[in-house]
Amino acid sequence: MEKFSFTVEAGFHKRRLDHVLCEIDATVSRSEIQRAIRSDGVSIDGRTVRQPSYRVKEGETIVWSVSSKPPLTPRELPLRVLYEDRQIVVVDKPNGLVVHPGAGTVDTTLVEALLVDRELPPSDDPTRPGVVHRLDKDTSGVIVIAKTADALVSLQRQFAARTVRKAYLAVVDGTIPEEEGWIDAPIGRDPRVPSRMAVHSKGRVAQTGFEVLRRLDGQTLVLARPRTGRTHQIRVHMRYIGHAVIGDAVYGSASSRGARMAPGGATE
Repeated sequence: MEKFSFTVEAGFHKRRLDHVLCEIDATVSRSEIQRAIRSDGVSIDGRTVRQPSYRVKEGETIVWSVSSKPPLTPRELPLRVLYEDRQIVVVDKPNGLVVHPGAGTVDTTLVEALLVDRELPPSDDPTRPGVVHRLDKDTSGVIVIAKTADALVSLQRQFAARTVRKAYLAVVDGTIPEEEGWIDAPIGRDPRVPSRMAVHSKGRVAQTGFEVLRRLDGQTLVLARPRTGRTHQIRVHMRYIGHAVIGDAVYGSASSRGARMAPGGATE
């Protein structure tokens, strides 16, 4: 672990912390810097700062810890490849597998397993080559990874234009009386617990449609179709309407956390 220290000059006064660090070290992506900030990697005048949007002040001393470990290490891991050609590879990601390295990740990731015998195009984040979307660690489902720069750009445009249709199966707590519903509620970092997401007025636009497939004993099987792609969107939205995903240790109620979660799924 290397540490860099510098004093904020007049030209950086009241600038965002993540923007300042980007200018100090242009070799590191903004997303990587934000991840370092949120995982206690940056301190100002001796106190840890976890908000990338923090406005720095002239004269403050910023200390930034940077891991010297290479961000990606190709490692053998059995994967179920559903489709592959020169441009893309489509994988059935199992529950428990992380898509790409991040703060606190110690196990082999999907990206590292793919790099054993494939080349993936670089993105603005060195830990996410070829990645245009992801699934949470505890979510199983289909994920598409780009193998060329052209495919990466094409997929990014498709996701940005929302021409990609996404659908997820989830068993949620409680009985939903409606046959279908639409959740339009902004999602952002939880001000009280920055490691979590929450619905609040300062969040980004987030929209999820859902359809009830089956009502079980105190639970409901739903088909969720997110219109946007916010972090933990379905989990946060279902909790917001009072029907947390069964087995969700972060956003679930006490009863849903203690229940056994049915196998999840996603299709792209």
